Amino acid sequence: MSKRKLSRQQQWRVDKVQAERAQRAEKRDVQDAEKLAAGEYGAEQPGRVVAHFGRTLEVRNSDNEPVRCHLRANLDGLVTGDRVIWRAGQEGSGVVVAREERDSVLKRPDARGLLKPVAANIDQLLIVFAVEPAPHANLIDRYLVAAEATGIAPVLVLNKTDLLPEDGGELGKLLERYRDLGYPVVRTTTATETGLDALRSQLEGRTSVFVGQSGVGKSSLIDLLLPDETLRIGALSEDSRKGTHTTTTARLYTMSRAEVADGDLIDSPGIREFGLVHLNEQEVTDGFIEFHDYIGHCRFRDCRHRNEPGCALLAAVEAGKIHPARFTSYRRILDSLDS
Repeated sequence: MSKRKLSRQQQWRVDKVQAERAQRAEKRDVQDAEKLAAGEYGAEQPGRVVAHFGRTLEVRNSDNEPVRCHLRANLDGLVTGDRVIWRAGQEGSGVVVAREERDSVLKRPDARGLLKPVAANIDQLLIVFAVEPAPHANLIDRYLVAAEATGIAPVLVLNKTDLLPEDGGELGKLLERYRDLGYPVVRTTTATETGLDALRSQLEGRTSVFVGQSGVGKSSLIDLLLPDETLRIGALSEDSRKGTHTTTTARLYTMSRAEVADGDLIDSPGIREFGLVHLNEQEVTDGFIEFHDYIGHCRFRDCRHRNEPGCALLAAVEAGKIHPARFTSYRRILDSLDS
């Protein structure tokens, strides 16, 4: 879809607003410099962005307390989870003066299709699915591909395991298939007192993000993991058997040290569901980790792994080294990119 051309009057208004914003930011930077020179700000200290509100940030200090800070004009692009250097001002406020190097960054396409950072310094993506609504392998594969593209370690979390049959059923077999590929698999339920023990162990000492389709119980899990926070939980519709998103702003939550040592969660509906529209065929192929030993060994360099002779992936499927269901899922994902 072509971009709508602005009229001369509209463009003038856009330019005027942008110029006014730049002037305000420059004025605030001058004021900050004057205050720093006058000694009105304290010494530099480390912190972490808890939430972002325009040019205002909530920063967690070394005592794990929130401080409201504003940004220097040259520090655009900070996101929840960023590690920053800030200086304390008067009346409990402060100013962020620098951003530390990121270990990882999670990006999503914006309205224009451009990748935009939404959270930083994440150790693991917890892909949550549940016995109900029934998960589909292709959906799990899509999340795994998206996770692999970020370079952030994915973890599969099966929720509502109290609804599983004793032998695990087909879902249990599916879990073992992913475990055999090397993916961590955690089973959890909110129906018993010990149902979250394995999940808490997985979260300990890490910064995590929950992703997954609606209705799988992400908000319910987070609510139990963060008993001191007020989180609204979306009800599961009896008709559609699907849930609704409830959190509106990306925010970093610190889990109780009595429950999980130094564990952090970043939650936002914009993060919880992310797709593959920004990925190309090669990135999708790379997202299937069992393909790695065969990529680059096809007879033709431009092989698309369909019906080409000498395709290393097809040969691996025939030899039983790649599960046919995973390869079918891979083809479905590629076909969805073409549609």
